[in-house]
Amino acid sequence: MAATTRPLTMPGLYRSHVSRRRRGFDIGMRWLSFGAAVLCVVPLAAVLIFVTVNGAAALNPDLITKPTRALGKGGGALGAILGTLQMVPVAALIAIPVGVAGGIYVGEFAGRRSARIVRFAADVMVGVPSILIGIFVFTFLVLPFKQYNALAGSVALAVIMIPVILRTTEEILQLVPGTLREASLALGIPMWRTVWSVVIRTGVGGILTGVMLAFARAMGETAPLLFTALGSRLVNVGDFGKPMDSLPVFIYVNARQPYELLNQQAWGAAFLLLLIVLVINVAVRARTWGGRIGA
Repeated sequence: MAATTRPLTMPGLYRSHVSRRRRGFDIGMRWLSFGAAVLCVVPLAAVLIFVTVNGAAALNPDLITKPTRALGKGGGALGAILGTLQMVPVAALIAIPVGVAGGIYVGEFAGRRSARIVRFAADVMVGVPSILIGIFVFTFLVLPFKQYNALAGSVALAVIMIPVILRTTEEILQLVPGTLREASLALGIPMWRTVWSVVIRTGVGGILTGVMLAFARAMGETAPLLFTALGSRLVNVGDFGKPMDSLPVFIYVNARQPYELLNQQAWGAAFLLLLIVLVINVAVRARTWGGRIGA
């Protein structure tokens, strides 16, 4: 006998209608999420393309190897390149131990109240305009010595980096499964050793990613350096007691000049800065690629 098809009852029609509506809503939300993701990527792609198109042609050996000369006289950005490659690593040497240790304390050892206070302070510091940090460091490390200096610039950049590293470290450590801690403690391993050998090693990829985010932000800061390191046409290597140029300040100064040559140098320096940050991030990603948290 041929099978007979039963007509849909009212409850069946209602369930079919609800199912179609849910599928339509699901598809709509997927496309909405995709559109939001595209909107997040478009500004980044636009900046990368715009800087690359304008700066790639201006990046030449003279820009990298020659010191800055008087306005409109050509020269290069050697002093700015060396200044950035000195001040930012020194700032990282100050900020990384403080930020990572602070994140470990908040994530692993602090009580609820103290963790909330430190977390709130770090969030506020992340949102503080960098120019205010420059003025703060200017008051304590420039005015007393009556001398703009690169050390003050490094300290200002470190102050900017610390809260970013702290909050990133804390968030990454919270993603480490609690079962790993419990297994280590069950074996009789003390808490400090568990944090050092288990928790941190598991989340090291994410911690390094946070460090690189802070590093990239420090490399692009201009306002704090205008109040501290100031900038200089002279090539300064190793003397942190005197003014020192940097790529962001070099870009800022040259972009404001009425000389086409200096404007082109600003574009070339911007492209070079972009390349440095990109290479550092790719290198860290390659180093931490794998199954670790945040990698």
